[in-house]
Amino acid sequence: MRIAVVAGPDAGHAIPAIALAERLSAAGDEVIVFTGTRWADIRAARADGLPPVAIAELPGLDLVDSDGDDTDAGARLSVRAARMTTALTPLLEAQSVDLVVCDVITVCGGWSAQLLGLPWIELSPHPLYEPSRGLPPIGSGLAPGTGLGGRVRDTLMRAATARSRRLGERQRAVARESVGLPGDDPGPGARLVATLPALEVPRPDWPDNAHVVGPLLWEPTDLTTEPPAGDGPLVVVAPSTAHTGVADLLETALEALDPEATGRPLRLVVSALAEPSIPLPDWAIATTGRQDALLAAASVAICGGGHGMLAKCLTAGVPVVTVPGGGDQWELANRAQRAGVGVCVRPLTPATLRSAVAQVLDVPTIRAAARAAGASGDLTDPVAVCRAVVGAHRDDPAGDRR
Repeated sequence: MRIAVVAGPDAGHAIPAIALAERLSAAGDEVIVFTGTRWADIRAARADGLPPVAIAELPGLDLVDSDGDDTDAGARLSVRAARMTTALTPLLEAQSVDLVVCDVITVCGGWSAQLLGLPWIELSPHPLYEPSRGLPPIGSGLAPGTGLGGRVRDTLMRAATARSRRLGERQRAVARESVGLPGDDPGPGARLVATLPALEVPRPDWPDNAHVVGPLLWEPTDLTTEPPAGDGPLVVVAPSTAHTGVADLLETALEALDPEATGRPLRLVVSALAEPSIPLPDWAIATTGRQDALLAAASVAICGGGHGMLAKCLTAGVPVVTVPGGGDQWELANRAQRAGVGVCVRPLTPATLRSAVAQVLDVPTIRAAARAAGASGDLTDPVAVCRAVVGAHRDDPAGDRR
């Protein structure tokens, strides 16, 4: 098959898209990824052999934030999605693709596929964030309520968010109609939920077409780094790549984990896409090298709680100390803490961070839970899901022309 994968340029969305593209390519498909072009340069710098994947610029990334109503983010995003759909559709048509896989927030991919009568699949590079009649609103960080009081709490919280959701749905319907689609979105042929089962929350209304496929992890480099010398616990600090992440995580970690303050011979590695802008003490180093190699030797990881790093840590069996910022980091950090695989820190101070790291290092059950989470559950092969969706479309091609 010839497959287009559409995703925004942020690392948390582009990296899972590229990882999926490589799996599809290794299975014999021809794949083009529409995302930020910097990922083409990053991928080209890899010296090791990678499956062939083309990367092209996702049109419309230069649209300014003044699209639509400046006071209404929903309206602005809907207008932008319509403009990107108009630009992307002829590119997909020229590629003669059989299937479009669309990142959950890059909706132009799904809209373009519908305009062209193509089957499409939604890729969630994190747990399923669709609302549920059995869960509190996603983003609250709360566990599902129990007993009468808990159920009432969840019902009231869902009602409080329903109005804004209905408004967003109306705005999206108007945007869809502006590009020639019906206002009601029939949805994707399937959903690939690229997370660990341990990070999902059971719900009574799990969609029949949603498949947990496991994290889609990809290293943007083939370089490896030796950790600092010594036999003390190795701590990996991975500042968030999201603009909503905590800004002073590294500075606080350096103060909190100074061996003189902790009484432990800790070794620290700062792992990020770019070198830190502050000097490091002699017991710490910084690297842009592979995170999977570092995590193989790590005792604990400190991160913002973004799904990519969180999933990578648990896949390696490494417990986490999460310092969540905005976006979905609060939700994920609380899910990780409830699963027993780490500790959530808020507010962030040297004392709270030092205490959380000590707890993770001193409580063996936390590491055991992290190892169990990394090996949890049955997973579906995303390549098989793609094959099935295309096969169903070929059997009933009118089914997707809505």
